Amino acid sequence: MSPLRPLTSKSVRSAAIAAGSALALSAVVLGSAAASSPALTAAAATRQTVQLVSAVTPAAGQAVSLTPRQIAWRMFGAFHWRPRRQFRFLNRLWEAESSWNVHAQNPWSGAYGIPQAVPGSKMASAGPDWQNNARTQILWGLRYIKAVYGKPRMAWIHELQFGWY
Repeated sequence: MSPLRPLTSKSVRSAAIAAGSALALSAVVLGSAAASSPALTAAAATRQTVQLVSAVTPAAGQAVSLTPRQIAWRMFGAFHWRPRRQFRFLNRLWEAESSWNVHAQNPWSGAYGIPQAVPGSKMASAGPDWQNNARTQILWGLRYIKAVYGKPRMAWIHELQFGWY
């Protein structure tokens, strides 16, 4: 019988990737002190991974709650954009505009939501729930960026030059 090996930081990262969730990653990061302990063995790591996966995997019929950034990342493929190249620009743009807040309002311009549409009611073209639904606002915002600028990078460049996009 071979001795059990201590859990390494590499296996902790692998467990988080296998779980496929930011929640699992944060749980692993918070538990990184335990990872440095030689008492934590590979068998315990396996149990921990199973617990992490089951903790972040919804039961059948349960809705998965995603952050607005996660929603946008997942939508990039539909626009034929590579998230690893373009998402950083969208993140900078919408962080500056609204901090990714679905209910962000600009009292001077009347801009509303994550993409800061002027007027906000324009987003009704993406769905009737535009006032409260991040997915609807993001869909409208990505369509707008695609139609006007082609890619998030170009929208960000315009934002830097003119203060708006």
